[in-house]
Amino acid sequence: MTAQAVELHSHHRDVTGGWLRPAVFGVMDGLVSNAALLAGVVGGGATGTAVTVAGLAGLAAGAFSMATGEYTSVASQRELTQAEIAVERRELARNPEAEERELALLYQSRGLTPELAEEVARQLHRDDEVAWRVHAREELGLDPDDLPSPWVAAGSSFLAFAIGALIPVLPFLLGSSSMSAVIVLTAVALFATGALVARLTARSPLYGGGRQLVLGALAAAVTYGVGSLVGTFIG
Repeated sequence: MTAQAVELHSHHRDVTGGWLRPAVFGVMDGLVSNAALLAGVVGGGATGTAVTVAGLAGLAAGAFSMATGEYTSVASQRELTQAEIAVERRELARNPEAEERELALLYQSRGLTPELAEEVARQLHRDDEVAWRVHAREELGLDPDDLPSPWVAAGSSFLAFAIGALIPVLPFLLGSSSMSAVIVLTAVALFATGALVARLTARSPLYGGGRQLVLGALAAAVTYGVGSLVGTFIG
């Protein structure tokens, strides 16, 4: 039974990596923002060439913007984490006895007897490298050995946004001048990506795909209306 339990608990999804959130957000944002951009440009009466240029410009601008934002965000988060870990290491070096008592009290609050909690804390504090890592995990909720990479986040975000943003403009690149092809292709992609994300998060694919399709359609419809309104006034 013990071996079976260990085996069952060894197949969890990796929820700590730095690629999933920016990749998912990038694809969704690329799809929705570029489809909405094209809808607004078409609503304003632009030609097929202008729509294509706008779509490619939106792809490039959005991908670089997403990558820059993700890099800055994750790098700042990583630097803050490292600063907090440095504070904890200084506290351990300055007053190890107090930190050991603090760790023992923490384990007591989680159900260990005072004697066992004190023994566990004492054993962990025998090695300084082990001690600060344990304190980082137990007190700060941080894993110093699994910090997110800003480069992974930026690269994932850039590629994902570019892929998502390419889909709405693809019909125009292939010679089509009809918005119908854009609508159909984007709708399929929105539903598919929403369903995929739902599978990754153990939700219903139908719910995830439908939710993303509705949100993307609303964004495109509103932008198309704005483009039509602006085109009427400046036309």
